Amino acid sequence: MSSHINPSEVYVVVPAYNEQAVIRNVISELVSCLYNIVVVDDGSQETLNNYLHDLPVFLLHHEINLGQGAALQTGIEFAKEKNAKYIITFDADGQHSAADIEQLLEPLKENKADITLGSRFIEGAQHNMSNKRKQTLQIARFINYLFTGLKLTDAHNGLRAFNQKAFANIKIKENGMAHATEFLSFIKKNKLRYKEIPVTIRYTDYSKKKGSTIWSGFRIFFDLLLNKIFG
Repeated sequence: MSSHINPSEVYVVVPAYNEQAVIRNVISELVSCLYNIVVVDDGSQETLNNYLHDLPVFLLHHEINLGQGAALQTGIEFAKEKNAKYIITFDADGQHSAADIEQLLEPLKENKADITLGSRFIEGAQHNMSNKRKQTLQIARFINYLFTGLKLTDAHNGLRAFNQKAFANIKIKENGMAHATEFLSFIKKNKLRYKEIPVTIRYTDYSKKKGSTIWSGFRIFFDLLLNKIFG
């Protein structure tokens, strides 16, 4: 960890729903980096406390499954109450690497950005993604651009870092996966400085089962459209 950032000032928010198969490995990797870990158990069928009870984490619970957007909002609010200086969002399915967090924090520390976004498609990034998944993400990129005007290289990458200015007024309304586009709208509305950072994404048979599909891309589109019309 950079000597200029105290790990105790960093809160990593991990929304988790039925991730019993991998959650302990994911959280153990983060704990080894000495960050504050906030796991939001989003109504899992078996409580994740059974897998994390002996690890130094903050474990929050939703009684019912509300969706990843809602879980992130719960975790972000908790981190704000703890006076976090930086907040990271991190997926629970084992795709992300804790080693990437430091480079996500670097532009925030140097005051060159308010939010950094992980990208699988810029120089230095690594992934083992299928062509079909790439096509799905191209649809998501287009949807993001349509609703936010931000033209990014990646879409729906759950690895992000926020400084206090960026997370101060975040209020996620989209409980489901459309929250990823909502973050981008928030960036534009608040004129936040953003930067894409190359990250490593590790697809496994397990995580592939939980990833986005073309249908989920269209569902996100309609969720956003309805929110724009009636929200």
